[in-house]
Amino acid sequence: MRTLIMTALTAAALAAAPAAGAYAADEPSRPIFYDAPAVLPAGNGAIIRTEPLSYAVDPAGLSSLAVTSTRVLYTSTDRAGERIAVSGSVIVPKAPWIGFGKRPVIGYAVGTQGMADRCAPSRMLSEGFEYEGVFIKGLLARGYAIAMTDYEGLGTAGVHTYMNRAAQGHAVLDMVRAAQKLPGSGLSGQSPVGLVGYSQGGGATASAAELAASYAPELRVLGAVAGAVPADLQAVAANLDGSLWAEFGLYGFRGLAAAYDLDLAPFLNSTGRTVMDAVEGECVTDLANHAFIRSATLTADGQSVVETMKRAPFAAMVADQRLGTIRPAMPVLVTHSMLDDTIPFAVGKSMAASWCSKGAKVRFSPNVTPLHIGGMLNNSAEQYSFLEARFAGLPMVSNCWTL
Repeated sequence: MRTLIMTALTAAALAAAPAAGAYAADEPSRPIFYDAPAVLPAGNGAIIRTEPLSYAVDPAGLSSLAVTSTRVLYTSTDRAGERIAVSGSVIVPKAPWIGFGKRPVIGYAVGTQGMADRCAPSRMLSEGFEYEGVFIKGLLARGYAIAMTDYEGLGTAGVHTYMNRAAQGHAVLDMVRAAQKLPGSGLSGQSPVGLVGYSQGGGATASAAELAASYAPELRVLGAVAGAVPADLQAVAANLDGSLWAEFGLYGFRGLAAAYDLDLAPFLNSTGRTVMDAVEGECVTDLANHAFIRSATLTADGQSVVETMKRAPFAAMVADQRLGTIRPAMPVLVTHSMLDDTIPFAVGKSMAASWCSKGAKVRFSPNVTPLHIGGMLNNSAEQYSFLEARFAGLPMVSNCWTL
């Protein structure tokens, strides 16, 4: 969330078809690659189509000497259990794997990108700057393959269901399935799997960790790293409203409605409808457009989105996104800065404590690196040794007793 925009703004110097009956803005036509066929292939994680993936930061194509990069359209399942098409990227080092067993594949859950189709990571890699590339590079250097989803509706048809627990978890797990089926990747169903993500990606990773045993039991998920997890959307929304990064809260409100096919128009005034139109077509680099906006100025009844989310029909929808209610079957590293100014530290700690109470193997790693962006750097630094130990078959020492 705030980390993501700050990273993007620093590095850069600072559209989607609507769900049936839902309020949605128009977006420019997406590349044909992202259009799903009328009939999807059977199964989750089935490959619909692929094409080579190039990088805007590497116009000479020198990266092809080190990695094989593929854009993938694959099948997944939305919140309601309907099968959908989701896009993503698979990046595999060309150097032989020299570690234990088979080459691991990382289900990499990206942080906030925005709401517009043009923000999809698989497009940003080729058309602009994808800030997650900085962190992916370290994993590739260790010989791991990367399976990076764009999530539901980000790149493909429909509104991006931002921060929807089930949809994001499914997209992450099915991206791994698709990577393992990709011809020529050298990956297979026997490949060990790790899950990694921060902020929105931390939420998606936490969801995937909770759902893996029931949704994708065949995957050999050996560990998960979830940083700054927005496990309680109500608490996060309250922290964001009226702040410099208020648009993240609007993303969440819009994404929640999209996931439940709810028409937002009756809940918004004319200004609110105009703002939501704009938000739906923006990426993280556009967040200054709605900085410091207070959601109470956008609603039909003058109540803030935070208050609106406490009432029907939103209250049940928000409750359904709560993370920490299902025990992950694999060891999990949870990181969070005590100085996080975007996702309250207490939110991440509470989720970790809830997992511990259910008997999960959790290592909670607090830190004092400044703000949300500092926590992202800390999370990246800690994930390497954690993953290496899991892929080597070493046990993890839980510190649940500290929570």
